[in-house]
Amino acid sequence: MIPAEEWTKVHSSLLVENTTGVQHYAAKNTAIYKERKYSVSRREEYEQKTEQLLEPVVSELGFELVDVEYVKDGGTWYLRAYIDKPGGITVDDCEAVSRRFSDILDEKDYISDSYVFEVSSPGLGRPLKKEKDFKRSIGEEVEIRTYRAIDRQKEFVGILKEYDDTTVTITYEDNTDQTFERADIALIRLALDF
Repeated sequence: MIPAEEWTKVHSSLLVENTTGVQHYAAKNTAIYKERKYSVSRREEYEQKTEQLLEPVVSELGFELVDVEYVKDGGTWYLRAYIDKPGGITVDDCEAVSRRFSDILDEKDYISDSYVFEVSSPGLGRPLKKEKDFKRSIGEEVEIRTYRAIDRQKEFVGILKEYDDTTVTITYEDNTDQTFERADIALIRLALDF
């Protein structure tokens, strides 16, 4: 438990527009105390707990919870929730989820860091992380980035043909297939066509 003299909590809301024009609604929780460093397991714990608590709220409002991440960006911790629905997400949708879940965050108070809670759409080039993401994207064009070069390249674009627990297979325009080990994939997301 953090001593009262080291803890101050402020709750405010803000509308944020990032450089790509995507708007999202953020609730800022600020805690003032000694800086702490957490391992990946602490992050995963926060993400899992958030997903568990947020899923019923998002479902009740008629949305899909796509992903939750807890990351440090520019010296600030962010708890980000990505939601979606057929036809896309609006700022009002993000605000509704943020307002409902902010009360739960305040009540449960399971994150001891100072952080900003954000709700937004996953965007056009959303990463494929979960089984449902891969299933939904079969037959869609995806971009794969690997940790290390394969045949002197690290970026690949093709149609997602199949996947399992350990591999992902894409088909190129010339109808050739390439299979990647999931352990070698740094990022896989829907390809952006401009």
